[in-house]
This record gives sequence, structure tokens and C-alpha cells, in this order.
Amino acid sequence: MEILIITLFVLGYVAITLEHSTKIDKLIPALIMMVLCWTVVSIGIDQFDHWYNPASGLVTTFLQMTHDVKLHLFEETMLHHFGKTAEILIFLMGAMAIVEMIDHFQGFETIKKLISTKSKRRLLWIISVLAFFLSAIIDNLTTTIVMITVLRKLIDDKNTRMWYTGMVIIAANAGGAWTPIGDVTTTMLWMADKVSSIKLVEHVLLPSLANLLVPVTIASFLPIFKGEVAQLTDDDEIVKAPHGRFMLVLGLILIVFVPIFKTLTHLPPYAGMMLSLSIFAAVGEILSRRTIKLTHRVEDSNTLHEGPTMKALSKIEIPSILFFLGILMAVAAMESVGMIYFFGQSVSSSIPQNLFITLLGISSAIIDNVPLVAAGIGMFQEATDAHVWHFIAYAAGTGGSILIIGSAAGVVAMGMEKIPFFWYLKNISLLALLGYLAGIGIMILV
Repeated sequence: MEILIITLFVLGYVAITLEHSTKIDKLIPALIMMVLCWTVVSIGIDQFDHWYNPASGLVTTFLQMTHDVKLHLFEETMLHHFGKTAEILIFLMGAMAIVEMIDHFQGFETIKKLISTKSKRRLLWIISVLAFFLSAIIDNLTTTIVMITVLRKLIDDKNTRMWYTGMVIIAANAGGAWTPIGDVTTTMLWMADKVSSIKLVEHVLLPSLANLLVPVTIASFLPIFKGEVAQLTDDDEIVKAPHGRFMLVLGLILIVFVPIFKTLTHLPPYAGMMLSLSIFAAVGEILSRRTIKLTHRVEDSNTLHEGPTMKALSKIEIPSILFFLGILMAVAAMESVGMIYFFGQSVSSSIPQNLFITLLGISSAIIDNVPLVAAGIGMFQEATDAHVWHFIAYAAGTGGSILIIGSAAGVVAMGMEKIPFFWYLKNISLLALLGYLAGIGIMILV
């Protein structure tokens, strides 16, 4: 049965990686893989020697239990995994909604006004630093979209813009790795109580900075970043938004408030995110002079409009949410039958932990980092804020920059700017690898 589960997972993951070739959205094989893996576990429940329950650990007497007891434990474990997965997904949906509402009020236009230089080298540093810190607050995917939009207003030459976009990918992934709200993987570790907000920042900020500073410093001396940009957008082209700056600041403050709320109340992070979303939505509806309704169109000046909350909720990437559901629950199926636990034990006894996590980060350039981190959570049993969790947060968060297909930021940049895979491999991958290894060195030394 274990072999069948692994086979289903591998086939499902191959289908996910071939999304662009098959033209089948990756959420479809992810959901099929999830259901089939749990179906095999359910049907073959009497054939497993071990069972891993996150609440009680490895159940070594599973084989001797009666069928009814096994089914009860199966239902309990599946419900636990679904609950934890749902917490992550609801949290992400809240964050996505806030970001979409900021965009609705054109809050990100404020970022364009911060950039007034014509120097290519200075622009490189401004764009990279902005992407680094912005992705620490919102996610690296959204940051990449925002920064590419900014670059399109600043640079006409496509080749030059591709270089800047490549550096944005590195900066956004590095920035998302050192906060619990900057990347899906760090959010997973945070919500699984593997890391705390303060300790994550304390241990991963310096390696992430190294991951940023090394490639940006090297790139500063490349010929492409010498001289001045060919054209800057005139200020008159920027749409004036009356509440944009206020909504940007308020949205970022409310997102940052979520870890503080968790620390003060000990409630799950999604509760704080829902509170922030509700406050932000209320302010947005008031500023829009519309009745506060989350699900219906409302009347304003005898004309039907959709309020900002409704628009934001309708733009949430439901396919991405369902993809995460499929991936996380499929990994949970393998964890439940003890496969990931025993794999972790064999890895720990065969190669050094630091080497394994370094390779895990590099492999995230090919394999999505979400299942890698999900497997890591079930693989290691160390206490909260142990070195291994911070190392995984850094490696999985930044290793994807090595290839353009290795992170959500890279994939969306590839689509928006039509960046060829081999162009990125030739020009950006080495810079990303050097930054990754520099961060690894800092991580091990500290």
C-alpha cells in the first residue's frame, strides 16, 4: 500500500510539473492525488504496520488494533490534518483579500512615487530593497507583480527590464523567508508552531539579507546596470487615487498586526487575519461611500456597483487555494501512515542535517517548496524554534530563486515578462545560487 501511495503522489506531481505542456491546471492533479492517496489509506487501513497521529506521535501498536479503532483513529487524524490545512488556507485568503483591496484603491501607486532616480545602479538597489521589505509584509508573489508593474512604468527596454525582474525574484523570495507572513512556507511553519514570529526574524533575517546583498552587489558591476534608464514615466501618467496611500499604510499595518494579535491572545493566526480583514473592509466600504455588504451589490447614486470588499473577494486565487489543499492533504496522507517519519529517521542517520536541508532548498528550485516543507514538518521532531525549522524556512523560501520555475514569484514573472527559462538560467541563476550559499553560510555560522 505504501508503494501505491508513493506512486500516486509521484504521478500526480509529474502531472503538476507538466501543467504548461498538458494545459491542465495544476489544481486538478493535486486534488485527484489527494483523494486517491486518502482512498488507498482508507481501503488498506488494516494493512499498515504503523500510524502517525500528530497529536500523540507514532502509534507502534496500530497493527494489533481492531478495525473499528483503526477507523476512528483514521477519521481523527484526517480531521486534524484538514483542520490545520484549512487554517492555512483561510489565513492566505484573508491576506489575499487585503492585498486586492489595497490594489483596488491603487495603493501600490504610492511605491512608484518613491522612485525618482535615473541611475540604473541606484534603481537596482531601490527596486531590490523595496521588493525585499515589501515581500516580508505581503507575500512574495504579490510583491513580484507589484514591482513588475512599477518597472513597466519606468523602463521601456525589454532586455533591461528582464534583468531587473530577475533581481526582483531573488529579492522577493529572500524577503519572504524571514517573516511568518512573507511566504506560504513560513506561514506553514508558524501555524504548525514550529517557529515563533520573533525568533524567525531573529534567526533568518541576516541569512536573507546575505541572500539579497550578494547578488545585488555583484549585479551592480555588470554592464547592464551602468548608465541611466532610457525613459521614466511622467508623473501625469500615474493615476491619482484619493485614498491610495492611506489604504496602503493601513493594509500593511493590519497585516503586521496579525502576529502581534496571536502573541497577545494565543488565538490561531487566521483569527487575527479575519479581524484585520474585517476592519480593513469596513474602512474600505466607508471610504467608497457604500453600504457595508460583503456578498451583494449595493446601490450608489442610482447606479449598481460592486464594493471593494466584493471585488477583492472575487479576485482571490481560488485555484491556488485548492492546489495548496490538494498538495498539503496528499502529503498528510503519507505522513499518517508513518512514511515521512521513517524517511526522516533514515535521513538523520545517514547524512548531516545541515547538508540535507541545504539540498532540500536547492531541490525547491525544481520541486514546489510547499510539499517539501510539509514533509519536513512531519519528518523532524525538534522543539519550537529549533535550528532545523529556521534553516528549513530559509532554504525552502530562497532556494526556488535558482531557477525561474522554482518559485511562485519566478513563475508569475516568467508569464508577465515572457522571460525564457534558459535566459534566466544563463544570466540570473548563478547570482541566485551565490546568494543562497551566502545565506547558508551565515545560517550555519550563526
